[in-house]
Amino acid sequence: MKSKGKIAVIAILMIAIITLMITIISKENKNIEERDGLKIITSFYPIYIITANLTQSVPNIELQNLTQNNIGCLHDYTLLTTDMKKIEKANIFIQNGLGLENFINKIQMAYPNLNIINSSNGITNIIKQEEENNPHIWTSIDNYIKQTENIYQQLCKENPQNEETYTNNYETYIQKLNNLKANYENQLQNLKGTKAICLNEALVYLAKDLQIQTINIITNHEESTLSAETIKNTIQKMKNENIKVILVGNEDNLNNAQILEKETGAKIYKLETGLTGENDIDSYIKSMTKNLEILKQI
Repeated sequence: MKSKGKIAVIAILMIAIITLMITIISKENKNIEERDGLKIITSFYPIYIITANLTQSVPNIELQNLTQNNIGCLHDYTLLTTDMKKIEKANIFIQNGLGLENFINKIQMAYPNLNIINSSNGITNIIKQEEENNPHIWTSIDNYIKQTENIYQQLCKENPQNEETYTNNYETYIQKLNNLKANYENQLQNLKGTKAICLNEALVYLAKDLQIQTINIITNHEESTLSAETIKNTIQKMKNENIKVILVGNEDNLNNAQILEKETGAKIYKLETGLTGENDIDSYIKSMTKNLEILKQI
């Protein structure tokens, strides 16, 4: 009987040891998966949407946008303590580039080992305004396609074990973008040579793609900041050159545009800039398709 009791105790101990070992191995495997995963931070909404398309169904990916989806452009954005905490454990930070993220040096200094992907690499049709680069390249479909390609290539390089999934996602998204581009080319040919006043610098690249001749007036979109002299000169130029198109962003203050409209008989066209939106991977496609329908009215 004593022998049977000892055997029972030994069996219980062995079961306990095996259970403990299984628990330890499971935890180790979980830790390995966590280490093998990627935490990706994007700088703002347009870059987030590209990356969300590329990382669909990719395992062990944590994708987070640095800024809120309604923050708009990053020209004067100041990093918050909460922003730096988001970046602290990130493997990859993806930016638009061309100086839009004026805080990038601070991030580089704080996290020198962080892999920073610049989506604007290789884009050549950079528009300069007042001797500075206009960084709002994504409103050009061609540029947006190049940004998508840049991010895709770098994700494959950083995370090669998931290259097949990245490639499938990339090919799917690029096909959508190419269809969008074809619709623009087929349906908006009549806009070539059209003259327009552009009150939102994010729309200049879109206008350039369509060969619209724009007179670009830089303004603070949240306030009416054009001087009386600028408005007077613009009105005179519009009358002299018979300019009947005013392009503004959908989120813009319309005070300036409405003055120009009233004085010249021109028409305001409110377009999407793609700067804000919902967590919808097709938001860029939808915004640009909406713009297509509006531009067909010119």
